[in-house]
Amino acid sequence: MKKIEAIIKPFKLDEVKDALNEIDIQGMTVTEVKGFGRQKGHVELYRGAEYDVSFIPKIKLEVVVANDLLAKAVQVIETKARTGKIGDGKIFVYTLENVIRIRTGEKGETAI
Repeated sequence: MKKIEAIIKPFKLDEVKDALNEIDIQGMTVTEVKGFGRQKGHVELYRGAEYDVSFIPKIKLEVVVANDLLAKAVQVIETKARTGKIGDGKIFVYTLENVIRIRTGEKGETAI
């Protein structure tokens, strides 16, 4: 089993979520986060004064998949989240030892 963690632009969330649903990935966790990479923030103008905005709003999407769905899920996220501009985000993939569904006690892939 693998955990996919993707940092994407907020306006891309619905497109990514719908595409993951189409390949039968329904469970996910979504968190509003702030950060920066090469983008290094930007300057905003408010009431005539400039403000340095160092942290840019992003969405962190977390999905757990069986090994056989990994490549397809990563490809879907990468394709749907891409705008071609700086700040599109990153995808991280982690190996999971176990998953346990609290309600039923199911373990492993059946708990996904």
